[in-house]
Amino acid sequence: MANSIPTPEPPGALVISLDFEINWGVRDQQTLAQYGPHLLGVRQAVPAMLELFAEYGLHATWATVGLLFFRTKAELLAHLPAVQPQYADPNLSPYLALDAVGEDEAHDPYHFGHSLIQQIVATPGQEMASHTFCHYYCLERGQTPEAFRHDLQAFVQTAAEQGLELKSLVFPRNQYNVNYLEACQEAGITSYRGNEQSWIYKERSEEQQALYKRGARLLDAYVNLSGRHTASWVDMGRSFPYNIPASRFLRPWSGRFKALEGLRLRRILNGMEQAAKRGEVFHLWWHPHNFGQNLTENMAVLRRIAEHFRRLQARYGMQSLSMAEVADRLHSLSASV
Repeated sequence: MANSIPTPEPPGALVISLDFEINWGVRDQQTLAQYGPHLLGVRQAVPAMLELFAEYGLHATWATVGLLFFRTKAELLAHLPAVQPQYADPNLSPYLALDAVGEDEAHDPYHFGHSLIQQIVATPGQEMASHTFCHYYCLERGQTPEAFRHDLQAFVQTAAEQGLELKSLVFPRNQYNVNYLEACQEAGITSYRGNEQSWIYKERSEEQQALYKRGARLLDAYVNLSGRHTASWVDMGRSFPYNIPASRFLRPWSGRFKALEGLRLRRILNGMEQAAKRGEVFHLWWHPHNFGQNLTENMAVLRRIAEHFRRLQARYGMQSLSMAEVADRLHSLSASV
């Protein structure tokens, strides 16, 4: 009889995920001469974000590239997967650029992140998750399901050696590939971040990215072109691993678009409020290196978001959940049906 009583859905939730990659995520697009200051700024941005998250009780999922986990280059080389992606464009493979990696974090802050990972793990409410071992591109020509499985296995082993279990995954460059969900499940992944449901955000390989779509995504950050993209618990629970889709990318503060900052922030706050009122999930994401420059301005925006969350929490009972916590909640809901 107990199962005949409908189980109420949880209240609305704010999910935050960060694509933590330092140079492994941009090395094929930017040189250190071009983007190095943003990457070095991650050393100040991560502690600042963790302090704010702790202050407001915000939980976050840190989808981290596995190559950042090591203390030394020798450790890194000892953990490389036996099967590696053979991209048609060799520039996409970090394995062909390992000669440029320094000996340890002190000598090469662009490619090692062990000390930052320790800070993240030590902060309450923070989830360590997978951004794949090598920033693996799941839609590029030349890579295969077998190479992807080996990539995940290498990361699972690396994390386990440091006492961590990976339950969530974010596909690099948002190259979601439905054919790889089975491998994710085999690796113990219970949730992933899917893309917004709009033609603007449909997953594509790098060579298929159209300039007009990039422009549309930029405009959508300020003007509502594609909707607010809040997700219902019922929809997220329909398949496994659970898709906890993105709602909005928190673009970095820009002096060039300073006059439009109010529109950008309002776009995010309105989406959060819709999720709180409807009992749905709003999933905000960005990269730590997006805060690598203009840290004061970016943190001021993040504080406005945190303060709005606190108001929604008080008024509607909105919660802050990591991706793994959302997956646990979904599992509980399915078990009670």
